[in-house]
Amino acid sequence: MDRHEIEGHEVIDGTAKATGNGAHVLVPKRWRGADVKVVRTTEPGE
Repeated sequence: MDRHEIEGHEVIDGTAKATGNGAHVLVPKRWRGADVKVVRTTEPGE
């Protein structure tokens, strides 16, 4: 596993849920318009 360091304001844990041909992760409404980064921490299916 690689190690990444990211500076930010908040962290949430979530699960990517299937949507059409991709997936999505829900974040709080107050994050609308903010730049966000998503980091996969496990292999799919674990």
